[in-house]
Amino acid sequence: MIKNYFKIAWRNLWKNKGFSLINIIGLATGMCGAILIFTWIQNELSFDRFYKNTDDLYKVWNRSDKDAGGNIYTWDITSSPIAPELQQNFPEIKAVARVYWPNDRLFNYKDKSIVANGLDVDPQFISMFGFPMLNGNEHALNDPKGIVLTASLAKRIFGNENATDKVLRINDNETYKVTGVVADPPTNTQFQFDYLVSLEPNIGKFAPHNWANGSYNTYVQLKKGANGQNLNRKIENIMRNHDASLHYGLFLHPASKWHLYSRFENGKPAGGAIETVRLLLVIALLVLLIACINFMNLSTAQSEKRGKEVGVRKVIGANRFAIIKQFLAESVLITTIAGVIAVALVQLTLPAFHELTGKKLTIDYNNPYLWLAGAGFVLITGLLAGSYPAFYLSSFRPVKVLKGLFKSRAQVITPRKVLVVTQFTIAIVLIISTIVIYQQINYVQNRDNGYVKNNLIEHPINGSIGKNFEIIKNELLNNGVALAVSKTSLPVTIDGSNGSGFNWGDMDPNHKNIGFSNFATTGDFVKTFGFKLMAGRDIDFNKFPSDTSAVLINEAALQTMGFKDPIGQTIMAGTNPLKVVGVIKNFIIGSPYQAVGPMIIYGTNRWFYNTMTIRLNDANSVSKNLKVAQAIFKKHNPAYPFQYQFVDQEYAQKFKDEQRTGKIAFTFSALTILISCLGLFGLAAYMAENRAKEIGIRKVLGAGVANLMQLLTRDFVLLVLISVVIAAPIGWWFMSKWLQDFSYRIQLSWTIFLYSGILAVLIAIITVSFQAAKAAMGNPLKSIKTE
Repeated sequence: MIKNYFKIAWRNLWKNKGFSLINIIGLATGMCGAILIFTWIQNELSFDRFYKNTDDLYKVWNRSDKDAGGNIYTWDITSSPIAPELQQNFPEIKAVARVYWPNDRLFNYKDKSIVANGLDVDPQFISMFGFPMLNGNEHALNDPKGIVLTASLAKRIFGNENATDKVLRINDNETYKVTGVVADPPTNTQFQFDYLVSLEPNIGKFAPHNWANGSYNTYVQLKKGANGQNLNRKIENIMRNHDASLHYGLFLHPASKWHLYSRFENGKPAGGAIETVRLLLVIALLVLLIACINFMNLSTAQSEKRGKEVGVRKVIGANRFAIIKQFLAESVLITTIAGVIAVALVQLTLPAFHELTGKKLTIDYNNPYLWLAGAGFVLITGLLAGSYPAFYLSSFRPVKVLKGLFKSRAQVITPRKVLVVTQFTIAIVLIISTIVIYQQINYVQNRDNGYVKNNLIEHPINGSIGKNFEIIKNELLNNGVALAVSKTSLPVTIDGSNGSGFNWGDMDPNHKNIGFSNFATTGDFVKTFGFKLMAGRDIDFNKFPSDTSAVLINEAALQTMGFKDPIGQTIMAGTNPLKVVGVIKNFIIGSPYQAVGPMIIYGTNRWFYNTMTIRLNDANSVSKNLKVAQAIFKKHNPAYPFQYQFVDQEYAQKFKDEQRTGKIAFTFSALTILISCLGLFGLAAYMAENRAKEIGIRKVLGAGVANLMQLLTRDFVLLVLISVVIAAPIGWWFMSKWLQDFSYRIQLSWTIFLYSGILAVLIAIITVSFQAAKAAMGNPLKSIKTE
């Protein structure tokens, strides 16, 4: 019986090749889009979940007290004493590891010289996270001069030689022994590194070893059975107990939420990557739904042709359930064919999807569960797509069908019209979303970032640059390569250090827990970056030797401190007095979508400086400047390559997530429109075929081509206009919710909805017009002659 169902189904498909092809292409396209998105979602959900001790791993975060406005702030940069404090005094904790963000180091071995990027970590890091060791063991970093290489870096340096126990020269002034080789970290982890070294020798180098200054991420592993929530209550007051000037506490964030719930609002997890996961899940389901609607529409559109078949089957004894099974068999057959094509499309489009999402995704075709899930996916899609046509067609009454009395063209509302409206409503909402996302990105990109990004490059302070900084700076200036040069603690695009516990005259008690972004410079800060001075002057050690205790503040800090005349004011950082010598306008160091927070820029030599910033001379070509600069760096830092980065390109990276969301929204908006247009094209063809005699008679009586095209397109345009009316409020609500995550955002304009509606109507007209024109220009004699 089942074989007979599929045999009949195949004959019907072959008989209606045009409609079958449209159905299969629409379903295959929708299924391909859904499979790609589900693959991406699976990767996101597996992020940071493969660690050996995932369920017991936590990251230490800071949570401030409420400020005057009732706001609570959270951040994950912690101070170095926290780790030993947690390890020694809390028996629930099995292990603790600090991590200092990725560092570039130069590796020399024989005639090879390679720059690689890695992490400085505490020795317990390897055992806590369980990265697979290929050589050595989890104690490989107990030696302060030991280094663990990834398999790929070991291959680059040593080729096929055994890397273990080999001695490397690093940064041209240190020697490390390779104590282990670890498997390359997968893409779905926040830890991306080429090597691991022990953090302990560099604790004082990277940042002051005190409670107030944070420069590390701190991770803890709890003992089996320990309760993270109970431990949160115990560690909450550690910071306040050790430094009364600090008005914030600690809490633990579980590994299962690091990636998906990384954004906090008022001290509580409020979202993160999970929002994008939910968005794309909805898009995947909508794309699949639109493809299924196409199937339903085209199947029910052929109801008059199939109606007699149903009537005859019922007359000769077929019950409704048997007819339902027949139509579901046809649906499953179509979706099976579409599924095979979809898998081929997935393979063809996967590289482009990698570019779109910024992720390298893989599909394990050797996994039997994958094929089981695929079969289930095809079956569910087939049943979903075929359910309505099956129940609709099987409901025809034989007497009415065989007498031709079941036609319902005059009905104002039909299921087919509802489905078309649903399709285009979804497509228009996605069009609105795409326009809003791109407008938001453009709006923020045009925001004043507070400094001049063009002709500005950064170079890491490595090798001999630190001791030769003044020589390199003078040669760059004297050779006309640079207009200004500055040494800074961090790149200007990274908000990587913060501190609190500051005091100043007439301080509002509600501001005692305010955190400040920390920056440090040795001079020429304003001149190099092109900051706008609101008051005072730049830090300058040559003119003002006392500037080693001077600071600049931004206007957000000025507003927080409430100084009427800020120049000369004293800020106490613990017991150290700092003198305000200048105020600069806010510049964007963190997210460009959020308000700029208060910042203090120190003028001091007692800091770890890792960035040299150069304002290139715009009187020369960029290539000429870089060529001369490269020669100067090679002369005074011969062991290292010239590793510059353009600041405007680094700044542009801040928009990559939203730009990627915009591209995904655009791609799948186009996909939904394509699938919807396939359905319209098929419906228009069927309508033209059904009304062929009417069109022929109208043409004989004098109707022109334009009038006939208007007749055939009017109903479809009306349906799309109804979709616009429904989609506008849905799109407004949806994008209003999305924009709430940004404190710096656009206002939704009525023109967005107008343009989206016009675009949808034009697409519908263009799609239907081809079939309408073909029917209107046909020979009327062929359509009105007796069959």
